[in-house]
Amino acid sequence: MHRDALTDLESWLGAGDRKPLVIRGARQVGKTWLIRKLAERSGRSLLELNFEFAPQDASLFVDRDPAQVVARLEARFGGKVDPDSTLVFLDEIQAAPELFANLWWFAEDMPELPVVAAGSLLDFVLADHEFSMPVGRISYLHLDTVTFSEFLGATGEDGLLDYIGALSLEGSVPAALHARLLARYREYVFVGGMPAAVQNWAESGSPVSCSEVHHRLVATYRDDFHKYRKRVPIERLIRVFDAVPRMLGSKFMFSRASPDDRAAQTRQVLDLLCKARVCTRVQASHGTGIPLGAAIRERVQKVLFVDVGLAGASLGLSLDGVQSFDRVAMVNSGALLEQAIGQSLRSSLPRFMEPALFYWVREEKGAEAELDYLLQCGPDIVPVEVKSGRTGSLKSLHLFMALRGLPLAVRFNADAHSVTQVHVQTTSGRPARYTLLSLPFYLCDQVRRLVDEARDPHAAAGHGRRDQ
Repeated sequence: MHRDALTDLESWLGAGDRKPLVIRGARQVGKTWLIRKLAERSGRSLLELNFEFAPQDASLFVDRDPAQVVARLEARFGGKVDPDSTLVFLDEIQAAPELFANLWWFAEDMPELPVVAAGSLLDFVLADHEFSMPVGRISYLHLDTVTFSEFLGATGEDGLLDYIGALSLEGSVPAALHARLLARYREYVFVGGMPAAVQNWAESGSPVSCSEVHHRLVATYRDDFHKYRKRVPIERLIRVFDAVPRMLGSKFMFSRASPDDRAAQTRQVLDLLCKARVCTRVQASHGTGIPLGAAIRERVQKVLFVDVGLAGASLGLSLDGVQSFDRVAMVNSGALLEQAIGQSLRSSLPRFMEPALFYWVREEKGAEAELDYLLQCGPDIVPVEVKSGRTGSLKSLHLFMALRGLPLAVRFNADAHSVTQVHVQTTSGRPARYTLLSLPFYLCDQVRRLVDEARDPHAAAGHGRRDQ
């Protein structure tokens, strides 16, 4: 399947100021496949070392002289390492963390040789080692799960993919295409974005077979827990791991996640799972200005799972024997859809940036309010609401927009896209005047492009604009 990150990798490979690159991401999201595909598309021979399978290969990097390292690699693998035609790939580098600090050798002494490393547990492993980080001498690329757009391509829906990629807010989507795109999105909520599950679904179309892949992947993550046993008890890791899907869409409560443990112990486990990219924090922010991370509430957070398909499997979602996705696709609809949209927002960030998500919540008794996400689009804050059906109350959104005086908000639901001018009063009598960009779920990966279009008054003046 095509992965959009290949474009970033090809740009890195062709850059004149190229530095060694480290790809970061959870297990099984396609890091190794991506580098192999890069070598194939660029016509380079791939020299691949995997330090989990062959930890002894770390001894090839014993000194600071890249020329000597290359000579050892040529002796070890029996071939010429030509900087113009070779790509060196250091896979599972977390198994040899001392090499991570030495990547700058190649940046300084052999920049012409492209070197890329990948690892699933880098943040966790590096925390246990003391060495100088090669700041400014290496580049990073954060790889996430397969997006909905990539899912369309992988399942042979290139026509739909091209259609939504070119869709303007001024255009309309025929009912037949709208229904088909919603059906494909429901499939995506079930299948998720783990490459093995997407490939299985594309080849078999079998819910049972896809569910088997999901459960194998969940078991793989559980099997990884032994790597953390020196830090925390495995049983505690499993409790928190299992609790994350159950609390999707809700404030993450340490007491619910692991009732028998102290909050500090559970927080440590959650930190560990987030470092391993098994989970992603959605941090509460006051939303008073940019950057959103400057005004967070440290102890208030929601947590996303690595993938919506794995979250559904962990919650027991099964489509065995079901003929129509419409009948079951939105089991636990609000939580799973919030997870799926969160994955899209996470993936919409530039891949050189550490993924960070935010939301807004007010917990005043009798005046509670919450918005699913806060998105930073250039200099603006854009709140995002996720509604499982075609309609839904927007009281929290009206309140936030009245308090902050922002010009634009986004709602995801099952209805056709529209741009609406909202003029309402909140329950406390505050006036709220803003533009509401309502998008169907299947435009999740287009949100930043369409937000830019909606901010242009000329682009937003066409189809779907109405007063509310």
